[in-house]
Amino acid sequence: MARTAVRRRLRWRLATVATNTSEARAVHRLSLQIDDWDGHLPGQHVDVRLTAPDGYQAQRSYSIASAPESPTVDLVVQRLDDGEVSPYLTDGLRAGDRLELRGPIGGYFVWHAELDAPLQLVAGGSGIAPFLAMLDHHAATGSGAPARLLYSARTLDDVIGRARLEQHSARGIGVTIALTRQQPPGWAGLSGRLTPQTIREHVWPVDQLPNIFVCGATTFVEAVADSLVEAGHPAAAIRIERFGDVEGAGRDSGVPTTRR
Repeated sequence: MARTAVRRRLRWRLATVATNTSEARAVHRLSLQIDDWDGHLPGQHVDVRLTAPDGYQAQRSYSIASAPESPTVDLVVQRLDDGEVSPYLTDGLRAGDRLELRGPIGGYFVWHAELDAPLQLVAGGSGIAPFLAMLDHHAATGSGAPARLLYSARTLDDVIGRARLEQHSARGIGVTIALTRQQPPGWAGLSGRLTPQTIREHVWPVDQLPNIFVCGATTFVEAVADSLVEAGHPAAAIRIERFGDVEGAGRDSGVPTTRR
C-alpha cells in the first residue's frame, strides 16, 4: 500500500460489527465491516465514539490489530470492570450492531513492509495490538525483513493473539514471551519482568541497526526504552506508543494514548 493512501481528512463513519470474539482473559477482538474504508497502515489507530440515549458521549482510541490486507478492521479491547467504555464493547456488542469510528490516525508508529532492516517489537499486555497488525502485514507481503517479538504478559491466559503468534513463530519469526505472574508446568518461555539483561539478550544486536517499536503501559515503555538506550541502541531508532490513565480517558483507555 502506498504511504500516501491513508492521508485524508478524518471524519466519523459507521462501522458494523462482524464478530465479537474472546481473544484472551478479559480481552475481546472486534472485527468491523466498514463499507467506505479505503485502507490503513500497520501501527495506526482509530477513535471510537459511543453516544448514550441522553446524548452523553464517550470516546476512546484503539490500535488497529488487523493487517491492511484483512477484509475487516479489527480492534483488541481489554475489559476493565470499572471502565466506562470497554464493558459495553466487549459484553454489549453483537454481530450487526453499529458504532461510530474515525480513522485511521497516525503516521509515526507505523512499519513499512519495504524496509529491509530487522524489525524488533517489544510489547507489554494489550500493547501487542498494533504488533499483531504488523506481523500479519509482514506475512501477507512476504517481507524479507527478519523480525522478532518480545512480549510480556501476566499469565498464559493473558497472552493476546496466542494462536496468531504461534503461526508467526512457525514461519520463522522470533517470538519470545515472558510471563510475569504465573507460569504453567513445563513453561519454556521467560519468567518474570523484562530486565535490562533480558532485553539485551532477546532483541536484535545494536550492530544490526533494527527498527524498534515498543508499546505498552507508560512505566513498561519507559523502562524498556531506557534499557534499549543503555544497551547502545540510538534513541532515534526507537518508536514508542504508551497508554495509561490520562485525564478524560477514564480507566479503559486500554490502548496507546501518547506517542512520540
